[in-house]
Amino acid sequence: MSPFNDKAKKWVHGRKGLLAQVAEEADGHKGCVWFHFASLGEFEQGRPVLEAIKIHWPDKPVVVTFYSPSGYEIRKDTPLAANVFYLPEDTPRNAAAFIRLINPEIAIFTKYEYWHFYFRTLAANKVPLFLISTIFRPDQVFFKWYGGFFRQTLGYVTHFFTQNEESCVLLNSLGFTNVELAGDTRFDRVIMLPETRNPIPEIEAFADGNPVLVAGSTWPQDEHLLADLHNRFPSWKIIIAPHEIHEDHLSTIEKLFPQAIRFSNNSQSTTGSPSLTTGSPPPANVLIIDSIGMLSSLYAYGSIAYIGGGFGAGIHNTLEAATYGIPVIFGPKYHKFQEAKDLVAKGAGFSVEDATELATIFGQMTSRQNREQAGNIARQYVLAHAGATDRILNYLKERW
Repeated sequence: MSPFNDKAKKWVHGRKGLLAQVAEEADGHKGCVWFHFASLGEFEQGRPVLEAIKIHWPDKPVVVTFYSPSGYEIRKDTPLAANVFYLPEDTPRNAAAFIRLINPEIAIFTKYEYWHFYFRTLAANKVPLFLISTIFRPDQVFFKWYGGFFRQTLGYVTHFFTQNEESCVLLNSLGFTNVELAGDTRFDRVIMLPETRNPIPEIEAFADGNPVLVAGSTWPQDEHLLADLHNRFPSWKIIIAPHEIHEDHLSTIEKLFPQAIRFSNNSQSTTGSPSLTTGSPPPANVLIIDSIGMLSSLYAYGSIAYIGGGFGAGIHNTLEAATYGIPVIFGPKYHKFQEAKDLVAKGAGFSVEDATELATIFGQMTSRQNREQAGNIARQYVLAHAGATDRILNYLKERW
């Protein structure tokens, strides 16, 4: 796919000569802490544990690896790690070479990452392997009659820190007792966002005290629903932060919202209207975010959040919005996400199947009383579920 897809191209090119790069840059770390993340979302999820380890063991070098270019490209220069690499493909030779070169004292993998040969090599070298914020479901291959090979992979794990009780029960059913319900470290990350976020004056100027819908990590089907919603509620301002910000996608969004302006266009909007930096609010009610890394701060300016992905593989991060005390709306594919199920059950999250349902729910949330009630429940939910990082760190301090 690399000749036709930019992400695939980065995935392939990033792994060319990778072991030679590791040999040159890792510099024979002795006793490093190896963190592996699938992508950017998992990095943010595991970041509280990484930061806690940096505080408690400041002399331990940290090596970070990513599977996806979207994580590597954005966090390759993070000051939290001595080195950041792509993860070489999971083969016996790569696993043996990579682990020998970085020489980890412990390894910490986040959520869904299960790599057989890396796990086996860590176990063979007596390197403790911890899975944090992991979550299991009955339909996963580990729990099928034909999942023996994959169950063997889990057998190399030193300790599982799960997000929910169901995961503990499922692992116990396979005979694993090295399991602890710790919770989701994302709560520890997002709980501080309202206090630590970076203010964005341009967004402040765009909002200008008006109610705002912040739509985060949107995909084309989400954006079509939002265009219909904008026609029904034209007085509401909308901030759209799409999951993909390549030019074709941005242009498609602009066709749905002809009067929209782009965040990065500081001198002139795409329609010739005043921009965000002219000192007066622009006439457009829709702002397209064409920059990466802003979303967790954008929700601070929202009255309601729409979370994208619910019409595709699954919704994106709802907690980054919920922590600001605003209701969250998303598509129907949310059942793999415990926090989304919890928010729906508590009346702080709302799933919609189509444009009509979105308009109905949104109409209910235009009432200040309704959205403040739902938003307060969302914030309290986040506060109540913090603490996973402390539980993980306490375990490590007792045994490491």
